[in-house]
Amino acid sequence: MQTLIDLDTAAVFAIPMRDGTTMHEGVLVEGPQGWGEFSPPPGCPDHLLVRWLTAATEPGTVGWPDARRGRVPVAVTVPVTDPARAHDVVVASDCRTAAVEVADPACTLGDDVARIAAVRDALGPDGIIRCDAKGRWSVDAAVTAVPALDRAAGGLEFVEQPCRGIAELSAVRRRVDVRIAIADSLERALGDPGLAEAADIAVLQCGSLGGARRALRIAEACGLPCSVTSGVETSIGVAVGVALAGALPELPFAGTLGSGSLLDGDLVADSRRLIPIDGFLPVAPMSPAPLPELLDRYSVIDPARIRWWRSRLESAIAQ
Repeated sequence: MQTLIDLDTAAVFAIPMRDGTTMHEGVLVEGPQGWGEFSPPPGCPDHLLVRWLTAATEPGTVGWPDARRGRVPVAVTVPVTDPARAHDVVVASDCRTAAVEVADPACTLGDDVARIAAVRDALGPDGIIRCDAKGRWSVDAAVTAVPALDRAAGGLEFVEQPCRGIAELSAVRRRVDVRIAIADSLERALGDPGLAEAADIAVLQCGSLGGARRALRIAEACGLPCSVTSGVETSIGVAVGVALAGALPELPFAGTLGSGSLLDGDLVADSRRLIPIDGFLPVAPMSPAPLPELLDRYSVIDPARIRWWRSRLESAIAQ
């Protein structure tokens, strides 16, 4: 265990996705108390990189908030894919809740409906389905799509971020009978009197909000019931979201924290992998440490990619 964080020597890694076409890349950050993962999504603006770095250094420095529960319910992440694979992802997950990505520009509403229907078939009548539009719809498109997806699901738990802004979310919420969740625009909406009219639920992501401690404060400030999500991350990164879900005063929704199943590998021992069992993940006081042999296996050796990730770290530090 090192006494200081040395970002100049932090390991850059790349793990193949199960779709066989893409890689998940990031940087492992070791601090005095443990490990974190810095893997902001492609296209993350420079001014937000510091949030992701703060979240990555939190477990190795100040640590996470005290847990209120020993395990948290988890929703499996269903990416944009064909219905057959969506069905298989859900069946293999061991989860009773599914979070289905929709509104991808490469897909039609019919594609999304078919994916949702396949997920319902995999879950059975008692499973719970929500969908995430990632702010891609216009108001009119959302008002058309949400009822169709709700019918295909036999009832949606909620729709996450159907549109970008508060005004658009409010307009959609007035015109559909499905609960609306705010995620990407949550922090900008704090203190806005229109927030209560725009959303029923807040979705918290530790990376974009600056770590579990800061996300917990935002949860308290927004006044909405909360769910927790993570991007595609290794078990080291997912652990931050699990810690937040474990620390929330109330946890009415499963967290979308099952993205590790989308990776064709991990950096930690099998016994420490955060893969849901019976739809739950354990809450731990610190993130799992990487196995040296797995870190060697997935280390990036391409100098150009290493320089690119070093530049991302430098941009985060400069903010």
